[in-house]
Amino acid sequence: METTLGEQLLLLSLDDESGAGRESANVGWAIAGASLVELALAGRITVDGDIVSAIDPSPVGHPSLDAALAAIAGREKPGRAADWIQHLRKDAVAAASAGLVDKGLVREETKKVLGLFPVRRYPEADGSVEAAVRERLDAAVLRGGSPDERTASLIALLHGGGLARLAFPAADTSRAEAAMEAIARGHWAAPAVHRVVESVRATLTVIVTTTVVTTVIAGN
Repeated sequence: METTLGEQLLLLSLDDESGAGRESANVGWAIAGASLVELALAGRITVDGDIVSAIDPSPVGHPSLDAALAAIAGREKPGRAADWIQHLRKDAVAAASAGLVDKGLVREETKKVLGLFPVRRYPEADGSVEAAVRERLDAAVLRGGSPDERTASLIALLHGGGLARLAFPAADTSRAEAAMEAIARGHWAAPAVHRVVESVRATLTVIVTTTVVTTVIAGN
C-alpha cells in the first residue's frame, strides 16, 4: 500500500493502542516539510539557496500536494522553505490523518478531555504498513543497508525534526542520529532533489531548535 512520507511520519508518531500522537509539534513540522520533499521527488519544485520555486506546475494526483504545488506556483514572489513549512503545516497534518483513515491503517475516534474538549485519536487498525516502514528504517540506519530514495528522504525528515526516538525507540539515540545524518547527507538522489531535501532538513532543525529554546526560556 503506497503511503506518502507525511503519512509515514504520522504512523510512526501514533501510539498503536490509544492513538495519541507523540512529539506532535515536531511531527507536524516534519509532515509539512514532507510535502515539499514529495514535490521535489515528483520533479515539481526546486530550491535555490532556501528559496522554493515551482519548475513544473502540473498536478501530481494527490489533493493536498496539488494544492501545495498550486500555491507555490501561483506565488508572485518565491518564498523560503521555512515560509512554506509554516504555511503548509495545518493542511498537511490534516491530509496525513485523513489519508491513514481512508487507507484503513488507523481509526478516527473523538474523545473529550476533562469532559469538555473534543480531541481526535487515531488508534491502529492495520499495523502492516508501519511495520514495513520500521523495517526499512532499521535496515538502513541500524544495519547499514542502502536505502531507496523515499526511505532516505524519510530518514532526512526524521533527523531534521529531531524524531530519532520515534523511529528507533530501543536503539542508542546518539548512534541512530549519527547514522541518520550520514544518510541524509549522502548521494542517494539527483542533485536537484537532494538540494530540496537538505534545505527542508536544515530548516526543520532550526525550527525544532528554536522551539525548544523558546520553551525553555518561557518556562524559566
